[in-house]
Amino acid sequence: MRDDLPSPARPLKIGTRGSPLALWQAHEVRRCLMAAFDLPEAAFEVVVIKVTGDQIQDKALREIGGKGLFTREIEEALLDGSIDVAVHSMKDMPVLQPEGLVLDCYLKRADVRDAFVSPRFGSVDELPLGATVGSSSLRRRAQLALRRPDLKLVEFRGNVQTRMRKLEDGVADATFLAMAGLTRLGMAEVARSAIAPEEMLPAVAQGAIGIERRTADARVAGLLAAIHDRDTGLRLAAERAFLARLDGSCETPIAGLAMLSGDDLWLRGEILRPDGSASLAGERRGPVADGAALGIALADELLTRAGPGFFSQT
Repeated sequence: MRDDLPSPARPLKIGTRGSPLALWQAHEVRRCLMAAFDLPEAAFEVVVIKVTGDQIQDKALREIGGKGLFTREIEEALLDGSIDVAVHSMKDMPVLQPEGLVLDCYLKRADVRDAFVSPRFGSVDELPLGATVGSSSLRRRAQLALRRPDLKLVEFRGNVQTRMRKLEDGVADATFLAMAGLTRLGMAEVARSAIAPEEMLPAVAQGAIGIERRTADARVAGLLAAIHDRDTGLRLAAERAFLARLDGSCETPIAGLAMLSGDDLWLRGEILRPDGSASLAGERRGPVADGAALGIALADELLTRAGPGFFSQT
């Protein structure tokens, strides 16, 4: 066995949040590395790290610090050497990483669509006037308010299982989850319908799993290179450049999706007012190699069309 490979005596430590979905993702990274290098499960150690975003469930993310609340403690563990890699849902990742860390490995992207979930109704159109919909996503709330301003929108946080319990308890008539997450948990049947991107453009990087590492760790970089999915990386380069240019946060409803066709890339993007009173959408097509530039150009176009104050709550 190569000296640089993980082993039971020196396992690669994989950091993750503790939710069932986060654990599935960490185990999938482990499975991919085991297959790539013909390694035993004992060559890896999954390390669960409690993050602030999972511990505070009664407030909206935008009120307590945004996306970084799901990554801060994990990235601190990566920086201090407690773990070797960190596994993330890419739609939850800030566009900038702390100094000394890099995100350049992605597993093959799964279903990008949003799932409509309800105990009684089959789709958004079937919801009666004034029905209550729960969601923690400002993007989903704004998109829904634009389409159905009659609906009552309430904050809905927690992992998949928690949100399902809230529906059963009657807290809301419906919610939205990511199809990728439901499928990974073996719960695809929970979705009453999957919403096409043409109807509801997903979050930037939805359906993608990213693995973060220390920039200077050449050994880990070599390991991760073996499981990196090139097409997913190219798509996310465009989407995350789009998001970064818009200064995307939990207070800015932004959607984006890049698709590949041979050597060409098609990027669609949307920005919305937080209250759903207006939206602007656009697209760019060009060579795959220009993905990041296409993302920046599309963001600049939408910002110009929006003018100042577009994202304000008033």
